[in-house]
Parts: sequence; C-alpha cells; structure tokens
Amino acid sequence: MIKFLKQLFSREDDGDDSVIKNFADNQHKEEAWDERHLGIRAIPLDKIVGSVGRYKDFNRQFRLKKDRPSARFERVKEAFKKKIILPPITLYQIKNEYYVLDGNHRVSAAKRLGYEFIDAKITEFLPSKNTLENIIYREKAAFLAKTQLSDTIQLTEVGQYNYLLKQIDEHHGFLMKTSDAEVKGQMDYFTAAIDWYKTIYIPLAAIIKNSRLNRHFPERTNSDLYAYISNHQWEKGKEREYGIGIDQLIPKHMEEFRLKMEQLNDFELPEMKHWISAFILIEVKVGKEHEVMKRLHKLDEIREVHFVHGVFDLIAKMMMKRDLLSSDAEIIGQFVHKKVRQVQDVTKTQTLIPITSMEKTPISRNS
Repeated sequence: MIKFLKQLFSREDDGDDSVIKNFADNQHKEEAWDERHLGIRAIPLDKIVGSVGRYKDFNRQFRLKKDRPSARFERVKEAFKKKIILPPITLYQIKNEYYVLDGNHRVSAAKRLGYEFIDAKITEFLPSKNTLENIIYREKAAFLAKTQLSDTIQLTEVGQYNYLLKQIDEHHGFLMKTSDAEVKGQMDYFTAAIDWYKTIYIPLAAIIKNSRLNRHFPERTNSDLYAYISNHQWEKGKEREYGIGIDQLIPKHMEEFRLKMEQLNDFELPEMKHWISAFILIEVKVGKEHEVMKRLHKLDEIREVHFVHGVFDLIAKMMMKRDLLSSDAEIIGQFVHKKVRQVQDVTKTQTLIPITSMEKTPISRNS
C-alpha cells in the first residue's frame, strides 16, 4: 500500500492545466525595473514560483506539461541521480519570489527528486511602486546591501531599517574608538555590523522572545519590538508602560547592554547557544544502507546514524556550530544540500528541525 501511494503521488499531474507565474507580469505589476546582482546563493526550491520565458511549459508543481518534450528533463533528472555537478541556474528575484531565466528543467528535476535547495546566480529587481510594503522592502534591501547581514530581521514600519543602520554606525564608531591599532585596521563597517548583530541585536531579541511580549503585539514581529524598545531605551529615554524593572535588565546605553550580555552564560539565553541540531531522514539505494551509514558517519557534523524500517532508510542526527549571520534553517539546509545530498547512493532527504527539546543525562554504564 505504501509503495502504491508513493507511486500515485509521484505521477505527473495530468489534470492540472494551471501554469507557473510569468516574471514579466509580476515585473509590470510591481514596477520592478532597477536591478542589482547578488551573486551565487543556495535558494530554497519552494521560493521558485515562475519562469522568465517558459512559464507555459510547467504546471504549478513545476512539473513539465504532458504535451511538452521530456527528453531533456529525463537527462537532467538522471544527472541529479548520478550526483553529477551541474552549473548554477540563473534566477530573477522580485521580493521573496524567484523566476527561472536559465535552468527550468534543473528546477523541475530537483523539485521532483525532493531537493530543498539549489545553487543559483541571482539578479534582483527592486519594486518601485510606492506601496507601504514596497517602501519597507526597498529599505530592507538597502540595509542588507550595506551590512551584508543575512535576511533575518523583519520590520513592518517605514524608517526602522534606517534606525538600525544608525545603531550600527554608532557601534562602528565605538569600536574604532576603543580598539587597539591592529584591530582598528581591520574594523570595517561589515565587521562592525556582524559584531552589532551578534552582541547587541541577538541578545536583546532573545530577551524579547523569552518574555513573550509578542503575545501583546500580535501584528508586530520580534524585530519590530527590538527596534521599538531599543529606540525608547537608548535614544528617547521616555517613560515606558511595558516590562517590569527594564532598566535593570536593559541598561540605558547600548554599549553597556553589550558588556552585560557578554558576561552571561549560554544557558541564560538559549538563542545565543553556539550549537544547533537537526534530524535528517534519508532514503538510499537498495542494499547500500550500511555503506551510506559509514560515509555519513565520517562527516564531522553527523553525531548519530541509525538504520530504520519505514519510508526512509536512515535517520541521522547532526550538530553544527551556529553562524549568527544566517538563520538556523539556512545553515542546516546548506549542510544537507552541500554534503548529505552529495553522499554517494543517497537518493532523497527530509530535514526535521526541533522547535524545543528536552534531554536526559546519559545513564552511566557503571551505575
């Protein structure tokens, strides 16, 4: 029965006459004419929603229409299965959606085989239509371009990204003033932005998250609350109605807060812990389970591998050092895409990222 259902769901969707999105339609709708080149990045496949020129050839699952030639698709799919390294595809980006300029068959095959990420050369087209959403998006794009931080700060008010840039400017000046000559020579704006994100933004955002303030502001993000609280605490100094004893928790000066956070232990702010973990469900070629287990076990990031019964053949537990410039999901996805999926005889993976965890101390064999 399981095998039958897998075959049923893997068939082409013959009855779906819909097509993927057309880049030109969205470009005109958003008035997205100004472009910037972002280089090569690993892009989540579920963010690729359309095509620049071949949107009529694929349905909304990005599967080739039944009446379109499929020989090229089959060659590309076979190359993926054989782990042949293919060149990055080329994508156009408008906001959080991507459209294929070159590589439609590679996207279709990767989605069909269960891939989560694909390498792509990105050109972003910035929307110029003056809606509130677009104004904030352009501010965010300018913020990311100047700081080169990962896209993890989500603000919903105009002007707030500029306020964060002001914080980074001030932090950069502080570091330049207090660092020795050798460090000062390496303290460019990008380095200061990283340090601000790691030592100021992350700790305060963690405090806000742990305090569950977002329950009282359901339409605001944690980044919004960070901007609001830090602005009133470090800039305006106004009397506040939120929090109890906030001056004891968050000093009135940004650099004093940074110093206080440096003295905390990891367990006091879980989001600042150095390690993240995930579980990877892995399907392999029949009869290759033990060989793949050995190959996976050689990867430094893989801590456990188990051979199991069910739809998937193996379960692996991975642990990686947290990169404060990227989201946990991005770090884990890159590792699975770049390493696990490249292990010989691995055919499919699915990644599970824990939301919260509870652990017991291992039982001693001598007890």
